[in-house]
Amino acid sequence: MTAMAYEQILCEIDGPFMVLTLNRPDKLNAYTGTMGSEIEDAFRRADADDDVRAIIVTGAGRAFCAGADVSGGARSFDTSGAHGAGVFANRGAESDKPRRRGFVDAIFNCRKPSIAAINGGAVGVGITMTLPMDVRIAARGAKIGFIFARRGLVPEAGSAWFLPKLVGLQQALRWSISGRTFDADEALRGNLVSEVVEPAALLARAKEIAHELTDESAPVSVALTRQLLWRFAGAPDPFDLLQMDAPMSIERGAHADVREGVQAFLEKRKPHFPGKVTQDMPSQYPWWKQG
Repeated sequence: MTAMAYEQILCEIDGPFMVLTLNRPDKLNAYTGTMGSEIEDAFRRADADDDVRAIIVTGAGRAFCAGADVSGGARSFDTSGAHGAGVFANRGAESDKPRRRGFVDAIFNCRKPSIAAINGGAVGVGITMTLPMDVRIAARGAKIGFIFARRGLVPEAGSAWFLPKLVGLQQALRWSISGRTFDADEALRGNLVSEVVEPAALLARAKEIAHELTDESAPVSVALTRQLLWRFAGAPDPFDLLQMDAPMSIERGAHADVREGVQAFLEKRKPHFPGKVTQDMPSQYPWWKQG
């Protein structure tokens, strides 16, 4: 296992996986702009590294992330001061050129699947940062809350778009308007997390899921499948998707990945896909930037 140096997260390469650990345990991993920038950088590194097949995100100590750092007191979110400006430092607007759109953009557009292993309390940005990830599991006893209305804020980090997609509008409204915290079992019933795991088994289970997602799936196919599902799940009809997935399927059908996938199936063996996301994405990708 190799590690990369950051200030507020730990980043380790564990075989085919990148494991990110939010690392301010004395502050319950409270979020800062520095942390957001480091998460963004790590996801962009993973995206560009063909040896990384999936990303797992967890927290150090007894919390996942206790929300934004409010050590600045009542004015912690006032960007006219240094503390508030720092809290929002990684969440630039799309029009902020040449600025990228921060960790949400990096996670959402990453060509590798990501798993949030929520080891403890996750409130505010501590839970919304997990919404662009593909799988969320939680440790038994973890407390979760979309607490923005109780702080006079609004749901951020794109969560008003992500959350209803994941849990349905009715559940998203109830959790977000009340701003109350709830436990991991309620998160499971509401489809926010897919599993509740004993704390000691959480990271191991996340790695099992990462293997399940990637061991026999082609990296290029995984990257495309993520984007097709995320981007078309809310479309009013299937016809724009049909115009995209038909030529993409035809182009992929001539690729060595497909020949290997079929041959491995016929020979009843594990496939070894040659395609790499850094050089073998089909000509239609990224289709959302066309026109």
